[in-house]
Amino acid sequence: MINLDISVRRATAQDHRQLSNLIFQESNTHRHLDWRSTLEWIGARYFWVLVENGNISAALACPDDPPNVAWIRLFTHQPHLSGPEAWSALWSIAQADISQSNLQAQVAAIVMKQWFQQILLSHGFELRQSIVLLELKSGNYHAPAKSGRIKIRPMQPADLPMVEEVDREAFGPFWHNTLISLQRAYSQAVYASVAEDGFDVIGYQLSTGNPFGAHLARLGVRPEAQGRGVGAALVHDLIAREGIFSAGKVSVNTQADNAASLNLYRKLGFVPTGEHYPVLVWPGWKGL
Repeated sequence: MINLDISVRRATAQDHRQLSNLIFQESNTHRHLDWRSTLEWIGARYFWVLVENGNISAALACPDDPPNVAWIRLFTHQPHLSGPEAWSALWSIAQADISQSNLQAQVAAIVMKQWFQQILLSHGFELRQSIVLLELKSGNYHAPAKSGRIKIRPMQPADLPMVEEVDREAFGPFWHNTLISLQRAYSQAVYASVAEDGFDVIGYQLSTGNPFGAHLARLGVRPEAQGRGVGAALVHDLIAREGIFSAGKVSVNTQADNAASLNLYRKLGFVPTGEHYPVLVWPGWKGL
């Protein structure tokens, strides 16, 4: 059992070193797939640490970004604690804090470790979606028909406010990336581009590199422009770039119930890898 001489408080800048050491223990750590490192959230609302005898033994961070959606960006604990007891100590404070907030944020997690999924389900989180991974090898690519009116060009920093608008319209409030997140994503992208119809940005993509190839991290198209080949044109522009397959393949993830997205990728030659990651939400389902 947890030592009774403990306290839970908000994380501060002075906790950086201890948290860095704690996160290093990967087997006891859940981290969100994020454009910002976990420790960059120190000082944000909804970041708590469990302290035993002056030392941090567990931490939970779920800052509300985008507004009203508090993604669990970190849960970690020392090996001498079990996951359930560390979570219970932190979550009892977090739940009360979040429930009293005027924002009434949903708390959500993309779960990649079975032990963490079991903890969340035992505390009232509900399974609402899954993220699936697909990949494309060079020999399987099917180029789409060219759409003459759609212009693809490299994204510029000045495009980002409009890209955020496209993102919000395409993904809705739950999956929306804020301007700060998109700025960070742009700075980390190996290639980012926008689709224009006249002078309006109607779609965009952001891709990152990895040891296995490239990852199409984000693809968004305004709802009124969907079905016109914008997404396919953006993917084709990415794949047509020299060297994109030099390390092997292009990967992408999307929601398992997003039929339009899955249909697009399959037409281009992407195939499911069989990997999937549950999306759990508390309190309950409010429309993702």
